[in-house]
Amino acid sequence: MLVNTSGRFAEQRAHLLLPHLKENDTHCIDFHYYVSSKSGSNPGSLNVYVKVNNGPLGNPIWNMSGAATGTWNRAELAISTFWPNFYQVHFIFTLCVNNAILFSLPSAKTPHFLRLQSVEVNAGQFATFQCTANGKTNTGDRLWLQGIYVRDAPLKDIKVSNDRRFVAFFNVVNATKRDAGNYRCMIRTEGGAGVSSYAELIVKEPPVPIAPPQLSSVGATYLWIQLNANSINGDGPIIEREVEYRTSSGSWYDRQPVDSTSYKIGHLDPDTEYEISVLLTRPGEGGTGSPGPALKTRTKCAVPSAVPLESIQGSTFEEKIFLQWREPVQTYGVITLYEITYKAVSSFDPEIDLSNQSGRVLKLGNETHYLFFGLYPGTTYSFTIRASTAKGFGPPITNQFTTKISAPSMPPYELETPLNQTDSTVTILLKPAQSRGAPVSVYQIVVEEERPRRTKKTTEILKCYPVPIHFQNASLLNSQYYFAAEFPANSLQAAQPFTIGDNRTYSGFWNTPLLPHKSYSIYFQAASRANGETKIDCVRVATKGAATRKPDPEPEKETDHTVKIAGVIAGILLFVIIFLGVVLVMKKRKLAKKRKETLSSTRQEMTVMVNSMDKSYTEQGTNCDEAFSFMDTHNLNGRCNETSSSVQSHTYKKRDPVDVPYQTGQLHPAIRVADLLQHITQMKCAEGYGFKEEYESFFEGQSAPWDSAKKDENRMKNRYGNIIAYDHSRVRLQPIEGETNSDYINGNYIDVRPMQETIYDFWRMVWHENTASIVMVTNLVEVGRVKCCKYWPDDTEIYKDIKVTLIETELLAEYVIRTFAVEKRGAHEIREIRQFHFTGWPDHGVPYHATGLLGFVRQVKSKSPPNAGPLVVHCSAGAGRTGCFIVIDIMLDMAEREGVVDIYNCVRELRSRRVNMVQTEEQYVFIHDAILEACLCGDTSIPASQVRSVYYEMNKLDPQTNSSQIKEEFRTLNMVTPTLRVEDCSIALLPRNHEKNRCMDVLPPDRCLPFLITIDGESSNYINAALMDSYKQPSAFIVTQHPLPNTVKDFWRLVLDYHCTSIVMLNDVDPAQLCPQYWPENGVHRHGPIQVEFVSADLEEDIISRIFRIYNAARPQDGYRMVQQFQFLGWPMYRDTPVSKRSFLKQIRQVEKWQEEYNGGEGRTVVHCLNGGGRSGTFCAISIVCEMLRHQRAVDVFHAVKTLRNNKPNMVDLLVFQWELLRKHASRFQRG
Repeated sequence: MLVNTSGRFAEQRAHLLLPHLKENDTHCIDFHYYVSSKSGSNPGSLNVYVKVNNGPLGNPIWNMSGAATGTWNRAELAISTFWPNFYQVHFIFTLCVNNAILFSLPSAKTPHFLRLQSVEVNAGQFATFQCTANGKTNTGDRLWLQGIYVRDAPLKDIKVSNDRRFVAFFNVVNATKRDAGNYRCMIRTEGGAGVSSYAELIVKEPPVPIAPPQLSSVGATYLWIQLNANSINGDGPIIEREVEYRTSSGSWYDRQPVDSTSYKIGHLDPDTEYEISVLLTRPGEGGTGSPGPALKTRTKCAVPSAVPLESIQGSTFEEKIFLQWREPVQTYGVITLYEITYKAVSSFDPEIDLSNQSGRVLKLGNETHYLFFGLYPGTTYSFTIRASTAKGFGPPITNQFTTKISAPSMPPYELETPLNQTDSTVTILLKPAQSRGAPVSVYQIVVEEERPRRTKKTTEILKCYPVPIHFQNASLLNSQYYFAAEFPANSLQAAQPFTIGDNRTYSGFWNTPLLPHKSYSIYFQAASRANGETKIDCVRVATKGAATRKPDPEPEKETDHTVKIAGVIAGILLFVIIFLGVVLVMKKRKLAKKRKETLSSTRQEMTVMVNSMDKSYTEQGTNCDEAFSFMDTHNLNGRCNETSSSVQSHTYKKRDPVDVPYQTGQLHPAIRVADLLQHITQMKCAEGYGFKEEYESFFEGQSAPWDSAKKDENRMKNRYGNIIAYDHSRVRLQPIEGETNSDYINGNYIDVRPMQETIYDFWRMVWHENTASIVMVTNLVEVGRVKCCKYWPDDTEIYKDIKVTLIETELLAEYVIRTFAVEKRGAHEIREIRQFHFTGWPDHGVPYHATGLLGFVRQVKSKSPPNAGPLVVHCSAGAGRTGCFIVIDIMLDMAEREGVVDIYNCVRELRSRRVNMVQTEEQYVFIHDAILEACLCGDTSIPASQVRSVYYEMNKLDPQTNSSQIKEEFRTLNMVTPTLRVEDCSIALLPRNHEKNRCMDVLPPDRCLPFLITIDGESSNYINAALMDSYKQPSAFIVTQHPLPNTVKDFWRLVLDYHCTSIVMLNDVDPAQLCPQYWPENGVHRHGPIQVEFVSADLEEDIISRIFRIYNAARPQDGYRMVQQFQFLGWPMYRDTPVSKRSFLKQIRQVEKWQEEYNGGEGRTVVHCLNGGGRSGTFCAISIVCEMLRHQRAVDVFHAVKTLRNNKPNMVDLLVFQWELLRKHASRFQRG
């Protein structure tokens, strides 16, 4: 065929249609084309389409475009057709195309396809088309699956059958309804193109029911439903039905096949809400649809199961039983009621009528405890508990508990007048006692000698006389009392007289005659013994005064002998006194002469903190040759002002720069407070290389002249030869008349510790500098070495012309504040001077955390008068710790006033004033950490009078952030709480100690461990516990977990070894959580060598208090200790905070009262909850805050919690409870 294109213009289209093709065959179209244009640069294009059933053209199966060919080219098309469809080939030319010639010849170069089969899949599956073609395929051929109005599919794989046939595979991935339509296979080769017939992709949607199933009937353990699945979304046919059901509150579910339109779901839990759905499945992979709409329904209630027997716990008292239990494991509904019936079944006292001792109590379903009162002592009661739902009561469970016996009731003795009395005997009337819970076992007569007591009784627990002491042993045991008689109860059926001192023996006790010249009190006591308990009551029945006449004189011979002995002794004593007097006078003269010769020798180094002059700060720092030093530039010590005194004006005037040939390091720019965290983080990278580099840039050793210190007459005043005073910054004392070089002391305006020989010079310096505050950052003895002599008195001491009197001592956990009155002869004033003594610095290194030192610095700032002279700051050598304190003090002021810190230049300047200030790199890093903590946390202390107003402000929600200050403060607390590393808890992580830890993620650090002392076989000395400071006492609390069954022995070892007198229990006994009852309810329990004896118990509101007597059976000479346990019942396991703030505060007061009354506040308190974390921390934190309020009328909740968390990060889970309790009770601590 020839197509004439003459007379056409460029871009015009020519359309050539071939006749319809209808046969089931492959049609080969072989044609030649010649492409040219007049200009040769804008040729046309040729596209070939195959149209099916007069449908759309679709995409071309072959096309040509590009540069002009200039010659004829041959192409071939293979078109597969299948009846009844009809096909038509369209040639569309875009001019310029000269002509095209088509020939009908067999296909030789292009493969042609067999018939393509339609594919049906379910939505979401892969649809695979297999295109089988006759011919060969080469590497450069392009195969694809072409869709009409749908996406094309790429080739997945080719399998070659033989030399003349291959199969191409195409996947339509994740087919959806939008992918349904007609597809055909296409191939493009060098010689032409091949196209297959169209095949259809059919995508079916899996069926989903439109409506939920219908409920037919409901039981306690079953549900009947109708599937209601006739109306569906999606495609059929339905070949399978399933029912899926799950509890509404859980993730568990089950699926069951169903072959009918109704189904019974069985084995369900009563009173439980279920969600039920129907699933339908059609043929093919992925034919199961998603679950249909769910039916939500609840099974009916059933009677509950029995209350767990092991959960029934009874705390028994004399006339009360506190009963606790847990709800049934299977409630089968909401527990609405508990029924408790009780009755007395037996008693130790046969005279008690038990017929009226029964009753019935009903408790609401949310109450699982009840206090039974008005019971008989020494009586066993049977308690039967049943739980009820709306369906009714479940099975009963019974347990028995026995009340404690009471002491017998003694008869009244209105007058303590005996029936008869002689010098050595007293006759009294004995009356039988009334039993209470157990028969009277024995009567006893006790004689107590009346003599002045050296110490008063510390507690009223030990009533009467529980320990029998024979007269023969009373003097050996230094006992004031002895048992004169004991006889069984059946021997005293009625009142009868008894004579004390009749010189007879009663049940092994000698009723010895009374001594006429002594006074006595006669006690009559009765004891009841039952069930391992002994209860005693007593009454004083008579007193006997000492005889008024003197005893008969001794024989004359004995008097003469005594006089002779006394004379000899007096003579010897007189000789000794005269000899000692002579020796002391000679020694005194010798010491006075030596002191006069070496008056100014062996002086201890001292330093006084420098007073700085005003000058504005420049962030670029200062240069070495600038006129003012760093601390003159930053006037940071507002406490120190110039005065008119000649000494003080010399001390504080602005100094000219000293021209010295020494360098003390390079200046660095200051750091903005906002950038401090990032700066420190960067400095700590690469194992702290930044800090190491900075610290090593400081000059080590002498950096200024020290000629005065090197003078021969002053050498003895320097304790350390390498740490002496620079000339330009040394303290110049007021010279003493007649003593050359008396103005020298090894002290710059930064101080070291005094020595014994320089105590007077120290106080002279304090007086002359008008100092009001002394800061001491060392202990007197560390690691067995004397670090500082005690330069202050315990009462009053006179140092030459200076008198120092101790007025007050305030002991706190990490420091001591002492107040002195200082007078100077000739001066008409008395000055008040405070010494701030920081005791929390460890013997080696630096403090683990800066919290305590920051609090100490703030105390010094707040209590130092603004118009006084400079602070005297000293440690041992006057370099390391002193430097740390001064730098921190200066930087806190700089951060507050200027918003920047300049630690590097501050240290550099201090080193120009005194050698080697801030002695170690570790101290340099610690200063940075301390300043960072201070900037992050701020000063959070508030007066007691402002607690309420501050609480309301802190609790307000910010509308922009939807947060409050309390929440932000807790976020800050979490951010600054240190994380314990593995090496911090190395002892707790030892394999032998694993079984002693309840939770491996709640472990005590090594530095806080209370190592057990009492030996118990091969048991280790480890216990999961940590020592914690209170506000005033270091290590006042021991926080631990509830003892595990295998650590009860260790728990009592801890209580005994660390002198604990109180135990605070903040969780419930729960054997299921390995929380056993670790104490006896009566009698004595032995835990290894430790004996624990029950003494008494009482219940008040939510607090059960029990008293125990504990002692080490292996060391009876150590005596016993009384310990009181406070079990708090008002904090259920499911609550984050206690139910009653008032009860919780009351428990804290009871603990404090017991500690003060029994042991003078010296004993420790063991605090435990389940894991020794949040609840225990809350108790300790509130105790600390209450101490703060009492002693300083201020409170710092953040500081209290931060101090606890420094040692155990899991202490205190909520801050808001502390604030709420303070708000409620702050008025108690306000004054004025």
